[in-house]
Amino acid sequence: MFRQNFKRRRAQEKRHFADSSLETHSATLTYPYRLNFYDTPPTLEITAEEFEQWAIDRMRVLGEIESRLARNFPPKELEASLRPILDKYLPLGSNASMARASSSDPTPVDIKNGPLHFDENNEQHKRLKDHYSHFILRLAFCRSQELRKRFVHAETVLFRIRYNSDDPEERAAFAQSCNLAWDPVTDSERSELSKKLDWLAETDKDSSFFKVDFERVPDLVADRRVVLHNGKAYVPRSQLQSFVQTEFSSRLDRALLQTVRALPRLEEDDRLVPLLNHLAVGFEAFSTYDPAQVGGVPGSADEIRASNVDALVDAHYPLCMQTMHRGLVSTKHLRYNARLQYGNFLKWIGLSVDEALIFWRSHFNVPEDKFSKEYRYNIRHQYGLEGSRINYRPHSCAEIINGPLPARGEFHGCPYRTFSTDTLVASLQRMGINDTQHLAEIQGNVARRQYHVACTQVYELTHPEDTKKYDETITHPNQYFERSYKQK
Repeated sequence: MFRQNFKRRRAQEKRHFADSSLETHSATLTYPYRLNFYDTPPTLEITAEEFEQWAIDRMRVLGEIESRLARNFPPKELEASLRPILDKYLPLGSNASMARASSSDPTPVDIKNGPLHFDENNEQHKRLKDHYSHFILRLAFCRSQELRKRFVHAETVLFRIRYNSDDPEERAAFAQSCNLAWDPVTDSERSELSKKLDWLAETDKDSSFFKVDFERVPDLVADRRVVLHNGKAYVPRSQLQSFVQTEFSSRLDRALLQTVRALPRLEEDDRLVPLLNHLAVGFEAFSTYDPAQVGGVPGSADEIRASNVDALVDAHYPLCMQTMHRGLVSTKHLRYNARLQYGNFLKWIGLSVDEALIFWRSHFNVPEDKFSKEYRYNIRHQYGLEGSRINYRPHSCAEIINGPLPARGEFHGCPYRTFSTDTLVASLQRMGINDTQHLAEIQGNVARRQYHVACTQVYELTHPEDTKKYDETITHPNQYFERSYKQK
């Protein structure tokens, strides 16, 4: 939706962002390191399309980080599962890889002297995208304390993953360049604190130390991995990662508060505000699934008929679709919002329009003439065969979560958002989830309003045969069905 708004605007007036040439700015913007503290805002001009797409790509990465953290992935498993997602949406190579590319391609990789258009294979351009996408999302997620907290947490995890995978020499050079204001430990201090430092050095297998104000390393102080003396924390070099990571979080926290002050000026540009609002809302369950690209479930068009839909419910439906189907069966009717949500779901899993007419007619307890007058046209309209002939797409999790809440006697919406605790637990037990720890974990994600993460957990628990645990988080009912149906 917001993409269409951008295109319409772009046709009518000058672009706020210049053409996609990376040479149009007189300044040279180079990125000497793969890691970045994002202290300096970007100043080059980019296109509206790049602004939007880069933000969406980073959003996908941060959403997957949040999802895996909520599902309690161990650190190594977290990093391993995110590697293909990072390679797809935010790839960053080392300086060594950039040097190898330069030796095989004489084209300079400096931003100012780069190719005319953004080159996704150019390491400097990849770092440019990383730089811009971070600052774009700052604008979206600085607006509330909760969004700031979530953004800082996800970005810090992303920084940690990159730090751990970086070349040690480049990592050390980056830390040295950041003006982290640490002090060396003098010989007299080393002698005075020798017993404590030697014990800590033996524990950490590192005899080298630096000192900082103890407030700057709260995690290390809490874990007793530093020596405290006269308000200073004496930190082993082996704990440099924790110090740098904490510094990253602190700087980003302060920067987000500064960004809030700039928001009133942004309100003047009505092209940016809808996109930023969309991104902020989408953090709840930003959908990475496009049913149009998938083209429906392979083979399902010949297999899914009105006569066998009932048999698919328990095996392949997410809880939201199960709820509507059971509501339809029990009441012999669904109100408008549920018909729209469920009807588009059925359409995109492969139920043809003729089979859809049979399905709805067999489940509605109304006379034939009433069905023809009140429902047949709307069903055909959903399939793009009447009226404006729009090929309507199914609702994503974000659209369902942020859509209208069901009133009494209605069955649409997201059950993880709308069900009471007792009703949700009973529904999950009906799906075969009885372990108290698993139920508590799902309810914990519901309490944190991470409804799509709860749904992903339910899928993993009810489909242990699906080995693609590292796939992207489920953010769409049709994505849930597709993955389940392929397992049969």
